[in-house]
Amino acid sequence: MHRFADLLDGLNRSTARLVRWFVLLMVLIQFAIVVGRYVFGVNSIAVQESVLYLHAALFMLGAGYTLLVDKHVRVDVFYAKATPTRQRQINIFGHLFLLLPSMAALLYWSWPSVRNSWKIFEGPISVGGIEAVFLLKSLIPAFAILVMLQSLSLLIRLVLPKATP
Repeated sequence: MHRFADLLDGLNRSTARLVRWFVLLMVLIQFAIVVGRYVFGVNSIAVQESVLYLHAALFMLGAGYTLLVDKHVRVDVFYAKATPTRQRQINIFGHLFLLLPSMAALLYWSWPSVRNSWKIFEGPISVGGIEAVFLLKSLIPAFAILVMLQSLSLLIRLVLPKATP
């Protein structure tokens, strides 16, 4: 089972290695937008929207990796002062009864909108924008799936700790 968990971790690590470049790309595009607008008087709604798309992709696709490296938001009211055994119990409860069900609900309730968006190849948010809102909406189920897979990986490690040689 730990090999399967390693495979799931690898998926989110690979995704993170890809989307981390979106930060640099966003900065370069935003710089080009500012220079284009204020130096050359040129503007493009599609280019502006590309920053929005990259930003959304960065956070939505990087969420599983954030969970993997334990940098997600955590309410430490009880957790910080708990013993390691209690923290493990809190984590198991959180994954089984909070995270996985909420991601499953998000996946279930977002799917009709995503499916319909793909059916009509939903167009731009703004006139002159990127003609691919269906791709933007697809980030929602991708987010839910990546987080669910990472949660499963963490659950495997919490419930079946590796035996020490």
